[in-house]
Amino acid sequence: MASLDLKKMTLGINQTATESITDTMVVCFAPNMVTTQGIWMGADPLDYSLPLILVQITLVVLTTRALSFILKPFRQPRVVAEIIGGILLGPSCLGQNAWLASKLFPLKSVSVMETMANVGLHYFLFLVGVEMDIIVIKRTGWRAISIALAGMTIPFVVGISSSFFLKNHMSKNIHQGTFLLFLGVALSITAFPVLARILTELKLLNTDLGRVAMASAIINDVAAWVLLALVIAIAENKGAILASIWVILSGVAFVFFCIYAIRPAIRWVIRRTPEGEPVNEFYVCSILTGVMTCGFITDALGIHSIFGAFVFGLVIPNGPLGLSLMEKLEDFVSGLLLPLYFALSGLRINVYLLSDPSTWGFLLLVILLASAGKVVGTMVVALFYKMPFREGITLGMLMNTRGLIEMIVLNVGRDQKILDESSFAVLVLTSVAITSMITPVVIAVYGPSRRIVPNKRRTIKGLKPDAELRLIACIHSPRNVPTIINLVESTYPTKKSPIFIYALHLVELVGRASAMMIVHSTRKSRAAVSPALENSEHIANAFQNYVDQSTGVSVQPLSAISSYSSMHEDICNIAEEKRVALIIAPFHKEQAVDGVLEATNPAVRTVNQNLLVNAPCSVGILIDRGLSGGGGGTVVCVAHHVVMLFFGGPDDREALAYAWRMSEHPGVSLTVLRLVAGKDVVEPSDVGADDSKILTVMTDYERERQLDDEYINEFRLKNVNDKSVVYTEKVVNNGEETVSAISCLDIINDLYIVGRGQGMVSLLTTGMTEWSECPELGAVGDLLASSDFAATASVLVIQQYVGASPMEGMGTPDSTSQPVEQYLNNSARPWLPRPKN
Repeated sequence: MASLDLKKMTLGINQTATESITDTMVVCFAPNMVTTQGIWMGADPLDYSLPLILVQITLVVLTTRALSFILKPFRQPRVVAEIIGGILLGPSCLGQNAWLASKLFPLKSVSVMETMANVGLHYFLFLVGVEMDIIVIKRTGWRAISIALAGMTIPFVVGISSSFFLKNHMSKNIHQGTFLLFLGVALSITAFPVLARILTELKLLNTDLGRVAMASAIINDVAAWVLLALVIAIAENKGAILASIWVILSGVAFVFFCIYAIRPAIRWVIRRTPEGEPVNEFYVCSILTGVMTCGFITDALGIHSIFGAFVFGLVIPNGPLGLSLMEKLEDFVSGLLLPLYFALSGLRINVYLLSDPSTWGFLLLVILLASAGKVVGTMVVALFYKMPFREGITLGMLMNTRGLIEMIVLNVGRDQKILDESSFAVLVLTSVAITSMITPVVIAVYGPSRRIVPNKRRTIKGLKPDAELRLIACIHSPRNVPTIINLVESTYPTKKSPIFIYALHLVELVGRASAMMIVHSTRKSRAAVSPALENSEHIANAFQNYVDQSTGVSVQPLSAISSYSSMHEDICNIAEEKRVALIIAPFHKEQAVDGVLEATNPAVRTVNQNLLVNAPCSVGILIDRGLSGGGGGTVVCVAHHVVMLFFGGPDDREALAYAWRMSEHPGVSLTVLRLVAGKDVVEPSDVGADDSKILTVMTDYERERQLDDEYINEFRLKNVNDKSVVYTEKVVNNGEETVSAISCLDIINDLYIVGRGQGMVSLLTTGMTEWSECPELGAVGDLLASSDFAATASVLVIQQYVGASPMEGMGTPDSTSQPVEQYLNNSARPWLPRPKN
């Protein structure tokens, strides 16, 4: 061994691609060539295995990260950059220089590099298994199952049909059945991890299309793993039927062992961990060791070791343990070790050696036919389930996403001699090309501008008296539930004018690779759920109890798991898809024991601010000071005194429309206080602007005043005989008098309803905005929510849908060009109330 020829020791990867290396070739390593004694002793660090692998990892990570940054504007997933990075470092580019190839990627280092890459791959697939929620798969409807099967069947048939021709050109010494199955699997798979990241980037993950795509991809992935295990079993036993059967049976036994032995053991570990406490390090280390153990077992059984790691991850229940494992592993594995695996796929490719154009030309045709077949099959099933034609095409394109799973299949095929070097290169390059096309094509076919659903009922004021009111109730914790239920009951649902509630539990995304949306059952008899969703189930139960005791109310419980920075997008997507008229969002402060509002989670405030800017309907921010009146989240009766403060403008008209609906409830008494300007209010000429601007402002706001008067008169006329409704007017001249007028209101009020006054500042609130703490509530809403205001009543601040007003565009942001804070603090146009005669 020590007398190995130096030429063989320095044989580079570029030579591995050009020379025929037989199975009998041996590469030896000197036992003292692991770490160097230093350059000062005359040693070359690149001749030693440890310094060399460190340099290789550094090169791969830096190259792939740089390419990822360059390709980011083109919406390319990271896997594309990692494979291209490997190609650049391999014989196709860097390897053309023999000295660099022999120094940086010599043959003696390949086994070390492959070992580290495969260790990273094992843990990554373990995390993929942890990320997959078995409960989500169980809840998947026949639509997703049918789409997954259709998306696999046609490409699989194409692969089987073409295998009889391609085998003689690619794998002459391989059993026909092995090659047939392999090509079918390679052409029909969908990369679940890559698809999840593409959907997240395109903001499609929590849409109906995204949920169907994710469910179909999970089913496709599981089927691909089963078929891959079958291919490996047959390939390693050279077509021996009896041996292959034993391999498959032992694999099934291993899966059952994981489900009925390992999973209960892990549940025992979870039960022994106190709630809120970190998982014991001993248990975490044991589980991480179990990944390697399961990999060893499946490898010994004749199945690829990565199958064991994946199944082991699949039996880990979602919850604190899964999150802890992902937090400890994800960055290190996904950011450092996994790029090695993809880079190795690129390092094995030499584009200069793609010989026999007829063979790889036919292979390209087969791949394109399989991809087209996946689109057609998916689209046909989507149309059968009455999905729009554009969604069917988009779904078919998304199901063509390639990446990790295909790279594993192709590398297994190369290692098992199912593929030759040329065929391997063509398949990898084609996979990269198809994956790189997915995002741009989906944007072109199903871009944000094409997803807008026409909806004329975006406001409460725009609803007909007997129309169904659809609203989204945002819930951050079970504490929000009683107040929101009480508020909905006060809105007076009836059979003639029903209310449909989308109870949306907002859960912070922690430790998961992708966000998700979960639709909960509305029946009390539910299957067991993961610990992470226990609060969601409690919330769903509370709303269902309310529905069972009420009339005219329907509910659909949902859970949105996403980061706070994108949580408003989930809410807006549901509002757009379900044609909602009002979104109710809890304030970011909650009442403490002493009655003072205290901030519980500043990130909730960011969600509300983003929601006000981007919502496709009206929005109400609810400041809760004990509005809930029922026990256990169920309202038995309602007896509330509600005050609506009217200054004028679109938001105040929307707030009055909501208060008007509440006044129809027998247990609600309503007081509408309209504050109007006295003779001493500042006139428009006192505002520093030129004559043309003053004329424009006066013209616009005269129209608004007319709308205010018409709506107020209609309200008074229809409630003239209703003793539970009181309308009063009060004359004020400035902000100080406004504060005094509000402070003099009866302290027994239960709820204040006010408009936010978006983009405008009333001269009746002059000076109030200077010390405003929460501009998202408006001047009056901020006053009512402040600790200085002596009130124990809850407050509902309503903003009308920004496109509903005749003055659309005034003080209304373009969310892509105007910062949220600038919009919330916008006070460019003064609001001039009608002076009192």
